[in-house]
Amino acid sequence: MKRSMAFAFRPMDEANARAISRWCYPAPYHLYNPGSDNIEETVQAFLDPEYAYYATTDERGDLVGYCCFGPDGRVPGGEYEADALDVGMGMRPDLTGQGRGLTYVKAVLDFARRTFAPTAFRVTTAEFNKRALQMCERAGFRPAQRFQREQDGRVFVVLMRHESN
Repeated sequence: MKRSMAFAFRPMDEANARAISRWCYPAPYHLYNPGSDNIEETVQAFLDPEYAYYATTDERGDLVGYCCFGPDGRVPGGEYEADALDVGMGMRPDLTGQGRGLTYVKAVLDFARRTFAPTAFRVTTAEFNKRALQMCERAGFRPAQRFQREQDGRVFVVLMRHESN
């Protein structure tokens, strides 16, 4: 039986950044492993105010995910000129694939709406990640572009969601 989850968002701190940097997603989702190469660099990126990272906890205070707003939500090679708030997010690996993603995405968007008041949201995800693409579309995002990342040839999809006035 799935229970509903209530989320709290706090600016990223070092303890949560270190915990997240050790997360390990199974293939093919290992693309999203945050700290596989240089943990100290990853921790510093999580703590950089320009990237606006937040740790997400559940009602018991357990770390369940993270999100960021702004430039770190982008993937090099995409077209990001449209006025929108870039959103990046991830859930703890053991919580993925259990039907909780849409609830989490909606909570992140609600938090971002209250915090940043954007006119539009933008997310970028790997094309192979059909679960994430379907979840984003169910949350009201629509594909805006598709591009191939130069460094490894991986294809990504940029999705947009415009807010109603």
